Amino acid sequence: MIDLHCHILPGIDDGSKSWEMSLEMARLAVAEGITHILATPHHMNRHWINPKQEVITLVDELQERLDEENIPLTIFPGQEVRLHGEILTNIQNDEICFIDEMNQYILIEFPTSSVPDYSERLFFELQSAGITPIIVHPERNHAILKDPSILYDFVSRDILAQVTAASYIGKFGREIEKLSEQLIEANLVHFLASDAHNVTSRKFHMKEAFEKLEKQYGVEKVKAFDQVTRDLINGDGITLPEPKMIKTNKKFFGLF
Repeated sequence: MIDLHCHILPGIDDGSKSWEMSLEMARLAVAEGITHILATPHHMNRHWINPKQEVITLVDELQERLDEENIPLTIFPGQEVRLHGEILTNIQNDEICFIDEMNQYILIEFPTSSVPDYSERLFFELQSAGITPIIVHPERNHAILKDPSILYDFVSRDILAQVTAASYIGKFGREIEKLSEQLIEANLVHFLASDAHNVTSRKFHMKEAFEKLEKQYGVEKVKAFDQVTRDLINGDGITLPEPKMIKTNKKFFGLF
């Protein structure tokens, strides 16, 4: 199993606080069947800046420690990049970690409460440069909770999205769980990731999420989600299923 969103690097954001915690997170990941993790510290939000080379250095050290402890887990460098107007400049300055070595796929985080007006233009510029944005945890964005058609508009333009395992199994509440289910049903998210931050309140939950996925949508959906993570890390092309609009309940989605 591949986890493409995890805050396992110590001391650089709101994830792991120490090398000891990072190793414990790694042990928990392996126990769930995870073999590869993309380490994705926050980058360019209002609290943390973690440029590419610093991430690579920490990933190399973590991998050495994992090998010394005989923990069978492979770590790749990545980032959870907050949407901002200078992304293309940052890419040109080699400050951004992509999912793949071909620099085709990038994880993008919206602000929690909104989807900026310039998102469509910036995504178009990224796509014009051969880069596919991947929207992380859209199910927890307040604007998308209120109006899921916002995500449909992006996905219909061949932009990808990732749903968080904990969201899907109800760890963030029933409203977010329900939307996660609807996004999966409508082909508006394309893979699961943990967004794990620690070993207590923000754990992996990947095994439980995939078990639920198989129960609700069958083994073919599990295989499809797994294949997307493999294609992303390898830099391969992805054929997306046809997205569908979600019929919203005005009262349910009028929470924010």
